[in-house]
Amino acid sequence: MTSADERLVRESGVAQRVATIVEPVLTGAGFDLVRVKVSGQNGCTVQIMAERPDGTMGVDECEEVSRLISPLLDVEDPIDREYHLEISSPGIDRPLVRLRDFARWTGHGIRVEMEVPASGRKRFRGLIEGTDGDVALLRLEDAPEGADPVVRLPVRDIREARLILTDDLIREALRRDKAARKGGADDTEADEAEAPADPSPSPRGKRGSKSNRRT
Repeated sequence: MTSADERLVRESGVAQRVATIVEPVLTGAGFDLVRVKVSGQNGCTVQIMAERPDGTMGVDECEEVSRLISPLLDVEDPIDREYHLEISSPGIDRPLVRLRDFARWTGHGIRVEMEVPASGRKRFRGLIEGTDGDVALLRLEDAPEGADPVVRLPVRDIREARLILTDDLIREALRRDKAARKGGADDTEADEAEAPADPSPSPRGKRGSKSNRRT
């Protein structure tokens, strides 16, 4: 049985090496690793997406994560070139990487790409119906007439799942973020000025002129 807290999406290559280094440290500090992505942006950018278990992640938390992992990456040296380190929240149209993510966002739209085909296909779009054990239930937008519109997608076979940005999702994300920051109070009137943080690269995460990366 898959744990609701287990991260199901796994990186490969350099991103996997970075994830292996930083995930235990983030977990010990009370953060969940969401995703690591290494791209050629600005030469080389290492993006580390993280959040608190309640889904919050503000600018202060991004700075804290940067302070935690920057020295560790300097010591472990998983990147063979100069790079920029970017720390961010998952954002509102976030990737879903844990079983609990699917349960938490039941009723909202999602795009899914499977690693292993399900029901004869790899790509799906629809509304999350919840979970059943290790399976995510998805109500398809394009279900054939007369067919069961709900498909069962084994979460371990999912390559990528991401929420679809809608007005309802934005309102719900704002409400949840505000409630979490007030200690769990159920405030249904969220102020749009208090959107969950999705900051640009932290200045402490810039590995530029002072970086000891090999070129």
